Amino acid sequence: MPMVTMAELLKNAEKGGYAVGAFNCNNMEIVQAIINAATLENSPVIVQASQGAIKYAGLDYIVAMTRLAASRTHVPVALHLDHGTSFEQCVQCIAAGFTSVMIDGSKHPLPENITLTNKVLEVARAAGVTVEGELGKLGGTEDDIFVHDRDALFTDPAEALEFVQATGVDALAVAIGTAHGVYKGEPKLDMPRLKAIRNLVKIPIVLHGSSGVPDEALKEAVSLGVRKINIDTNVREAFMKAAKDVLAANPKEIDPRKVLGPAREAMTKLVREKICIFGSANQA
Repeated sequence: MPMVTMAELLKNAEKGGYAVGAFNCNNMEIVQAIINAATLENSPVIVQASQGAIKYAGLDYIVAMTRLAASRTHVPVALHLDHGTSFEQCVQCIAAGFTSVMIDGSKHPLPENITLTNKVLEVARAAGVTVEGELGKLGGTEDDIFVHDRDALFTDPAEALEFVQATGVDALAVAIGTAHGVYKGEPKLDMPRLKAIRNLVKIPIVLHGSSGVPDEALKEAVSLGVRKINIDTNVREAFMKAAKDVLAANPKEIDPRKVLGPAREAMTKLVREKICIFGSANQA
């Protein structure tokens, strides 16, 4: 089926009380794994690309691969820009065919974040594209973005309300204790803060840096209004473990298909597991 907007997926998630998984892609095998997993679980899904993915694979390749994969499944698929940091980049992705973009103005003071987000919203609304905003900073590294742990700031509920009222974004990414990359210990999410934010803003909440967060914590976050959960590191880990296992067993292997095939299967399994945790299985 044709790709859909993320707003459509999140609206249904709101009604059903579940979260839609947003999985980062970098190449064909990852796109195939994400769509295959969603198809097998009869789940809506979000394929998302970061700045690093766009640099690596190319904007047109990512759109073409996702559009083709979406056309071959019965489940609804959205294509989302993850952590867009400029107006120009968001517009490029909208023009290329993304059905959703994130404008990450979290590094700016609140007034500047609002101004930047509204600038993107003006173009996105005209094109029928979903917009995700962000308030608060996550520690860790994701592609070209690095935030030192001591600089990570949790989202202030009152500022979240001001931001949402001033912009009208479709979804809000918040910082409540998750981080990008691999965790050194078990993350502790600030659930009372999440509850306070959700009670004020009344729109779908997005949880970034969710790889490594315990399953029960993710389920609790969903019960408190999280409707989109981002997974990147876990997908990479599944990919690389499977590839390394093949090469360890067959050091002289030169057929990429025999390495990437098992990696794709491992990623499919991982994405299926996350979909079940998020509660979106059989919600297509």
